[in-house]
Amino acid sequence: MLEEQVKARLQDVRPNLQADGGDVEFVSLSDDGVVSVKLTGACGCCPRAEMTLKTGIEAYLKREIPQVNSVVRV
Repeated sequence: MLEEQVKARLQDVRPNLQADGGDVEFVSLSDDGVVSVKLTGACGCCPRAEMTLKTGIEAYLKREIPQVNSVVRV
């Protein structure tokens, strides 16, 4: 159930990333609320990818799904 919520919320942010030539893919969700994602396309090699991950994707997921503690890039 929680994994499906995370995947659905990631769909919300994908259009913004895709507009700049990037994307995000769900990889896994740990029992302690850590979401692992893969940044692809332009996001995969962007020098600001970590900022996008933390201030964009992670902040949004934590706001929408309180059980999410962090988002990490794999």
